[in-house]
Amino acid sequence: IILFLVFALFTQSQAQLYGGTSKVGSTAAQFLKIGAGARAVAMGGAYSAISNDIYSVYWNPGGLATSKNTTEVTFNHASWLADIKYDFAAASLNLGEMGVIAVSFTSLGTPEQEVTTEINPDGDGRMWDASSIAVGLSYSKMLTDRFSVGINAKYIRDGVWNSTATGFAVDVGTLYRTPFNDLTISAAIFNFGTDMTLDGRDIQFNTDPNDNIDTGPNNIPANLDTDAFSIPMMFRFGLAMDVVKSRYLRMSAAVDAVQPNDNSEYLNLGTEFAYDEMFMVRLGYRQLFMNDSEGGLTFGGGLKYKVTD
Repeated sequence: IILFLVFALFTQSQAQLYGGTSKVGSTAAQFLKIGAGARAVAMGGAYSAISNDIYSVYWNPGGLATSKNTTEVTFNHASWLADIKYDFAAASLNLGEMGVIAVSFTSLGTPEQEVTTEINPDGDGRMWDASSIAVGLSYSKMLTDRFSVGINAKYIRDGVWNSTATGFAVDVGTLYRTPFNDLTISAAIFNFGTDMTLDGRDIQFNTDPNDNIDTGPNNIPANLDTDAFSIPMMFRFGLAMDVVKSRYLRMSAAVDAVQPNDNSEYLNLGTEFAYDEMFMVRLGYRQLFMNDSEGGLTFGGGLKYKVTD
């Protein structure tokens, strides 16, 4: 209830503050919005109410405690355009009645490129790159047999050439499985934390305050005054349910309503078809109703096979 009220107040305040203007490009650490996990991505990111595995670390820490596995480990690697590399890794340990703890690591990096200037448009011999990382520590616990909560604290670092920006943030999520056909309801806040400001060697220079080398102090160390940018905070409210469930067939449907602080509101829709809980086909749609959305249809599949008892 508290999360839902905060979501409503945040939506209203954002509408009053921006008055319908675009907020795109107003936050740092954009890599935090890249979805983790093939299953979740194939379902269009409609995963906060389905979260019952290690990927709850990203989509809803409240769902981490619902996993039936004692330990889980995962690693994702994706090659993006322009040779950009994205990696996500996480591991969890179920402590029984004490809850579940997990650690996670996310990174995004570009390949090295030559520094170009007006004088040296083909490169001046120096190399630059950009990288971003996030390291998280999560904890989740079942408060009842149907209700769980979780929190994820993370350290965030953005780096461009010789300058970096750091920050800290927390994710807080809840998951409730209702008595109505096990309909699951989720509510979560992501990336609630500090602003980030670039600092480093690239913004340092020496200056002459009065622009006269014959008077006053000269060669005074100075820094460019860089702006502080918030991180991409968002609220998620999700619903998920097994629409069809029989001995061999299952069809799960899910929807996530998302309110970001750097864009308009949107919906993520997803569905999963499973045969004998072995073969899965997934369909989804990302960023429905978002202004100038670059999202759209998503799909994927999977095979689940128990190797040993």
